[in-house]
Amino acid sequence: MAELAGKKFVGKKLGVLLTVPPKHPNFRPALALMNAAIDDGVRVYLYCVDEGVRSVETPDVQWLKERGASLFGCAYGAGRRNIPLDERAAWSGLTVLADVVGSTDRFVSF
Repeated sequence: MAELAGKKFVGKKLGVLLTVPPKHPNFRPALALMNAAIDDGVRVYLYCVDEGVRSVETPDVQWLKERGASLFGCAYGAGRRNIPLDERAAWSGLTVLADVVGSTDRFVSF
């Protein structure tokens, strides 16, 4: 059992693709799913793309990162929306998204 940020993980991995901004109706259910997964000891990988890059700066998404979620953001999408590339996420390209899809037990998109 691995440990990160004081949280023990049971070996299961959940990948989440977030394409919606924080005000979209699917934003809260996505957060609830990821928080429940972390509570159950599942390792969460969140990739934010398109309008989802706007969620990286939210306290709720930063809280997921603090709880141990791996947070990735699409560098291209952030640049198109004038969002600075900083330490709030690991800014990357779609190759990282492909790695998340291929290496998780479950993958969902919001």
